[in-house]
Amino acid sequence: MHLDMTPAQDAFRTEVEAFARERVKPKAAEIDESNAFPVSLVWEAASRGLLGITIPREHGGLGYDHVGYALAIEAVARASATLAVILTVSNSLVAEVLLRFGSDAQRARWLHPLATGELVGVFALSEENAGTDAANQETAATPEGDGWRLAGRKVWVANAEAAAIGIVFAATQPGLRGRGISAFLLPLDREGIRREPGPDSLGVRGLGCMDLVLDGVRVDRADIIGDVDGGFAVARAALEAGRVGIAAQSLGVGQAALDEALAHAKARQTFGRPIANYQAIQWFLADMATELEAARMLTYKAAAAMDAGAPFGAEAAMAKLAASEAAHRAADKAMQVLASAGYRRGSTVERLFRDIRASEIYQGTSEVQRMIIAAAVLGD
Repeated sequence: MHLDMTPAQDAFRTEVEAFARERVKPKAAEIDESNAFPVSLVWEAASRGLLGITIPREHGGLGYDHVGYALAIEAVARASATLAVILTVSNSLVAEVLLRFGSDAQRARWLHPLATGELVGVFALSEENAGTDAANQETAATPEGDGWRLAGRKVWVANAEAAAIGIVFAATQPGLRGRGISAFLLPLDREGIRREPGPDSLGVRGLGCMDLVLDGVRVDRADIIGDVDGGFAVARAALEAGRVGIAAQSLGVGQAALDEALAHAKARQTFGRPIANYQAIQWFLADMATELEAARMLTYKAAAAMDAGAPFGAEAAMAKLAASEAAHRAADKAMQVLASAGYRRGSTVERLFRDIRASEIYQGTSEVQRMIIAAAVLGD
């Protein structure tokens, strides 16, 4: 087993870390406070190829592997969880899905502008009654001529504020659950699509989350991604791959929390000496570092399995579960280390504490990850 980064991976990580440190981190608090989609930062990320990291160069991407992708997302998330999630949606849930499942015509029309960041995409799967139970799609595709009319409402659609194209899921065979769902690639300016404000979120603010209301949207077979009634397989594949990105995002937030705790422990003095000298604080820091590093290894393992073309579903679930929960504990311990300096509105740790909570929910809750892992362990 080789755990060292290749020279190319290391150079790419260094490049992204510099961008995150110099351009992203200074704007992270403002993004959180304003809850505004960071258009200028997304463009800067796009100019560096970060919206198409794993997309082949002939389609406008950087052509990097998934280990490099994980390194980049972690580096960005260390500065801003919001920008990291925006990038994971564009990379894992839209561009890679189009590359893998799209038709030649769909890839020719949309993949290059998505990979270069000329356009931003969305992945519209979640509904009010279809979150963890994603097969319970209430958005209906009613047959009409050689196509369908879509009617329904998608919720918590990240990037929707700025997106031009979306992958939208609907029931083409209502009542058949996962056996009757299709995936459609739709320009979001198509007649019958409305964007409406969604709920205000606790953390990862500035994602441009909106609800998509589909009111008799006309679609035809050319809009289908993959096969008719095969959309649930597309969704599962996308989420499986996306979990590696969310694991990396979690690592970045957790590492940022550790960074804050370390800096404070060295600077803060009580009874005439830095609190880093106290064993209780040292054990907090040791646990944070150990748990994050263990989750990092699981994340790299899952990414390497993807690159090798090996099965990686259980590995991705383990990585997301371990990284999201380790990062949550790191943010909690950082809050304890900083005490009143962290427990105030506007502190970096307070923002990290809010941001990390979502990573145990989106793209499959921790409970779902445990179900996936248990099935693999049991051989189901």
